[in-house]
Amino acid sequence: MPQTMILTGDLEFRARVVPLTESVDAEWVSAARDLDTWPGSREAARLRIRRDGAHRARKLYSPAVLTDERDRETLREMTAHGMRVRIAATPLPQGTVFIDRRTMILTAPVSTSASASASPTARDHGHRTYTMSVEPALVSGAYALFEAAWEAATDLAVFFQPERPQIGTQARTVLSALASGATDAAAARELGMSLRTYRRRVAELLVMLGADSRFQAGMRAGELGLHRG
Repeated sequence: MPQTMILTGDLEFRARVVPLTESVDAEWVSAARDLDTWPGSREAARLRIRRDGAHRARKLYSPAVLTDERDRETLREMTAHGMRVRIAATPLPQGTVFIDRRTMILTAPVSTSASASASPTARDHGHRTYTMSVEPALVSGAYALFEAAWEAATDLAVFFQPERPQIGTQARTVLSALASGATDAAAARELGMSLRTYRRRVAELLVMLGADSRFQAGMRAGELGLHRG
């Protein structure tokens, strides 16, 4: 088998991947834009955790996966069975899966216009293209990038904490300004606010986060993953 190949369509993808799923002890690590990035990935995850558990599985998802209640329930089920799930700081343009750090499979990137026009299942069903590689240099390099994204991501549990404040767009921009270390005057100019309005927004943010100081507000926001959306 060549070290890198193109898989065209879901049938060819399944033919290559199914034999790799037979090992109970295999490590599965993936990054995906949604729960349907891979054909049958939603149900496959459920079957795996019910049959074998998921102690060696990690999944990194785009923030949009939190917007749908059905998706949130699936994510809860995954973590309840031991799967480690994190939410990326920014949207992920394509899916990547690593099997025992020896095999890597990538989906073709999806354009913004295409993703906005249809659901993932309707848009891609049967027509997705995948790149499969066992080239050590490519796999190890991509895996290192995954690890960096994983470390910068927020644990799923943070988003389900009932005490997590709901931060609006304007409050988030103020939070970013605080994190940047800019002076109040510079931050106010950047945000198009008067100095008085900016300081009032900062005070409101401190109350929202239950913080006594700007430093404490930054620490609290970091703990809750608010800097990442």
